[in-house]
Amino acid sequence: MYKNLAAALAAACFFISPSFSQSVAAADPLKIGFVYVAPITDAGWVRQHDEGRKAVEAALGDKVKTTYVENVAEGADAERVIRDLAQQGHRLIFTPSFGYMEPTLKVARDFPDVKFESITGYKPAPNVATANARYYQGRYLAGVTAGRMSKTHVAGYVAGFPIPEVLQGINAFTLGMRSVDPKARVKVVWLDAWFDPPRERDAAMTLFNQDVDVIAFHTGSTAVMAAAQERGKMAVAYHSDMRKVAPDAQIVAVIHEWGGYYIQRAKAVLDGSWKPVNTWGGVKEGMVRVGNFGPKVPKAVQEEVLARQQDIASGKLQVFRAGQDVRDNEGKVAIAKGTGLRDDQILMMNWLVEGVEGRVAR
Repeated sequence: MYKNLAAALAAACFFISPSFSQSVAAADPLKIGFVYVAPITDAGWVRQHDEGRKAVEAALGDKVKTTYVENVAEGADAERVIRDLAQQGHRLIFTPSFGYMEPTLKVARDFPDVKFESITGYKPAPNVATANARYYQGRYLAGVTAGRMSKTHVAGYVAGFPIPEVLQGINAFTLGMRSVDPKARVKVVWLDAWFDPPRERDAAMTLFNQDVDVIAFHTGSTAVMAAAQERGKMAVAYHSDMRKVAPDAQIVAVIHEWGGYYIQRAKAVLDGSWKPVNTWGGVKEGMVRVGNFGPKVPKAVQEEVLARQQDIASGKLQVFRAGQDVRDNEGKVAIAKGTGLRDDQILMMNWLVEGVEGRVAR
């Protein structure tokens, strides 16, 4: 009798267990991994992406469980970390750094059931989506602010690597600055690093010794802002509001908002609608905005900049559309009068606009 009862229970378990395990699996939260190229600090590139991660948790609650790994070098270390997250059961992995693109693609080939989001990457795959923001729109607006505020007509720019995204920003900043100050010049220092606070600071100090009274940057820390505060100069915050570090120096901030995008993509995985799309959003989509003006900026300048931001959102103002010939800094026409650059041309940008001191290896 006992044997028969045991056999009956075993048979019942055999038929019940598949649906039971499926219901348990269905209740499991979506595990989402984030890989960060630098440490999480009070402000900057990584901070904004971590704010996006927190937004996902706040919006989706117990439907998701997020994990992050910070300060991961691009290259072999990134591949190892991304692979480890996939092996741990993360079904959605965000890799927000340009140098993570190839490691992400490599790992994705081995984990076809995992969804990957290559942020600032441009190569898609069946399970890899790509996304970026039109940072250059914010840079143009910051340039307008800098052009109105500079007394020396010379701005500095501390830059990581000469990739298209960075060149777009430098060119847009310069176009914005020269739209209100045709005499403006922009001096660039290349670091070949995204996050190196001591060198970022040194580069800023070097520029301040060359008539620069306002500075922008495309790196990952707040070092340039701190240097401007120390020297009594003006600075454009990038990624985040940095008035905590530079309360007097900050004139405006170019801020990136990732929460909306991250929530949307997590929901798509949860409801089964995720696709390997390419997203390139800007001011209109709420992914880029300027604001957080510093105390030195007159109300009239703030209103001018915010009005131009509205013009960008509506499509009335297009940063890389020429009212007159736009030349590169070698004298060649880069954008002919009455024409504008297509997205593919912007994405492949490899030149510096007139007014920028320096060259880009081609």
